[in-house]
Amino acid sequence: MAEPRLRHGAEARLRRSRGRDPLGLRRVMSDRLLPALVAAMALLAALAIAGARGAADLTSRWEGGAATAMTVQLPSAAATDGRLTRALATLAAMPEVAEARAMDQARLRALLRPWLGEAPAVPLPTIIELRLEELPRDPAALADRIATAVPGGAVEAHGVWVARLVALARSLQAVALAALLLVAGIATAVVAVAVRAGIAARREAITILHDLGATDTDIAGRFAARAALLVGLGGLAGTLVAAPVLAGFADLAAPLVGGQPGVDLLALPWGKLPWLELALLPCLAAGLGWLTAQATVRRWLRRLP
Repeated sequence: MAEPRLRHGAEARLRRSRGRDPLGLRRVMSDRLLPALVAAMALLAALAIAGARGAADLTSRWEGGAATAMTVQLPSAAATDGRLTRALATLAAMPEVAEARAMDQARLRALLRPWLGEAPAVPLPTIIELRLEELPRDPAALADRIATAVPGGAVEAHGVWVARLVALARSLQAVALAALLLVAGIATAVVAVAVRAGIAARREAITILHDLGATDTDIAGRFAARAALLVGLGGLAGTLVAAPVLAGFADLAAPLVGGQPGVDLLALPWGKLPWLELALLPCLAAGLGWLTAQATVRRWLRRLP
């Protein structure tokens, strides 16, 4: 009868002292080093998440925009000798073409101004912009058909280089996801090392409580709660640091997607950030810390005689 009473008493004392720290984990599991390491890894994870999200957005933009666009270049005299009108009619009748329109000369000069400057005497070609119904399976074959239908026209199929850019963006997505998995693996290892250090420092106290009847659940739960708190705080700190960094990167990339860079901190594109993923990052970090601590402590306790 004595042993069950001792076991029950040990469990009761451990549960009553949940608000205190009977294992001394606040001393052996520092609230400085582990959160700092996790904060650095959370920053890297946030950058990887934002990189994957940005690459995905660029992929969808390219596939739905430039990939379905083509241009036909005609000699400058085509606008006056009727070739432009005939070319527009021919192109509009093709089933693959959703819209065919001639580019305004003023817009063309504005596009060429950074390279040609103000050169009004330079004759400019006539440009026809095409918007396709859908992304062509073989952009080069469609370009050949359009060149045959419009004699004298030079066809530029954007889908060829867009396909290469899309492949590059998808490769960047894969790299970002691989980096995210690597960061998660390193974070798991760091938490496991910190928990093992805590176990080594409090080995005697843990062994006594375990011999008195404290369950694996109670002991592992205390380590897991401490690890989850520290890792969660580190993840929150890293996320808070990552937000302005990501906003700055988004501001630098704004001209690439037709936007304008901000003039001050409040004008940064805060709305473009992946706020849902950033909000989940500290929670996921805390969950990872909790699971790692539980697994580490329970594995050690199973080895006790």
